[in-house]
Amino acid sequence: MERYSRHIALNEVGQEGQDKLANARVLVVGAGGLGCPVLQYLAAAGIGKLGIIDNDVVEESNLQRQVLYGTSSIGINKALAAKQRLEDLNPNISIQAFNEKLSAFNAIELFKGYDIIVDGSDNFETRYLINDASLITNRPVVYGAIYKFEGQLSVFNYKNGSTYRCVFPDPPKHGTLNCSDIGVLGVLPGIIGSMQANEVLKIVLEIKGVLSGKLYCYDAKTSTVHSLYIQKNEQLVTLIKSRPLEKEKSFYCDSTIEEISIIEALEKEEALFLDVRNRDEKPILEIKNYQQIPLPEISKNLHMINPKREIIVLCQSGERSRQAAHILFQNSCNSCYNLKGGAPALSAALKQKSV
Repeated sequence: MERYSRHIALNEVGQEGQDKLANARVLVVGAGGLGCPVLQYLAAAGIGKLGIIDNDVVEESNLQRQVLYGTSSIGINKALAAKQRLEDLNPNISIQAFNEKLSAFNAIELFKGYDIIVDGSDNFETRYLINDASLITNRPVVYGAIYKFEGQLSVFNYKNGSTYRCVFPDPPKHGTLNCSDIGVLGVLPGIIGSMQANEVLKIVLEIKGVLSGKLYCYDAKTSTVHSLYIQKNEQLVTLIKSRPLEKEKSFYCDSTIEEISIIEALEKEEALFLDVRNRDEKPILEIKNYQQIPLPEISKNLHMINPKREIIVLCQSGERSRQAAHILFQNSCNSCYNLKGGAPALSAALKQKSV
């Protein structure tokens, strides 16, 4: 009663509403910039069962905006680090941490265990996967996205409403940048993530005005907002529902390039580590079988790369390396991998290995 007294005092919540929150099950996909404020406020609000899925580890560059973590969290899996912090924030709720990547093979079973899905992802592949899995399992999705100073918010598949594909029918082509490449204002994910948590509470408490059928757009530089109305694409929704999720990978991302973890990469002793960053970028890497060719120079320097060799391509975040790997793949390099975590994660792993 004391913990939730400010909720219970609200006529729109009361004890009955707080009981609804205690019985709610919410899965948050991604414990990054958006996921952190979502998780903090949902845990504090008393959501009875919180799921967190994320296979990334906390990096120092995350701390500028992912304020759920501290310096002591660096190198720890985000889902596990978030669970530890949230259990201190509210020990009376159940928190499940999944140290894995959401995929076409685990999404359906995961979604079935929860009532509401929160999209805190930072890539298009995961957003399309969340959309399609939520349609098949009939779960509402609270969507958020950030770009530089701009944020977006909506609730998809709510009471058979519009979906993410109704706004963005097809995945973008490769080369679309993410916040690792172009930056993001540190407070922006806090703003949009808090609003996502608000939509979750409205859904659970059955408060009118859930942001369904509209795309809310916020500009942090001008403090202005506008909304776009979304028309449901019935034909596309029916198509998604009718197809097995596992057979629809091309719907989520047209990539033919496999990602590889730091641990797996370091086990490939004969593989070439191809760094496509600019030559002045840090950290500087000292590793066996290392070669650096900046992305703009790849096409004209293909003769310097043995196409029969296993190649692990890396950059600062993963987008430029993915582009480079596609170029190599199209030029008969059939064993190309995109290094997950990029140069910062590799540098940290090498330092840890040498200790």
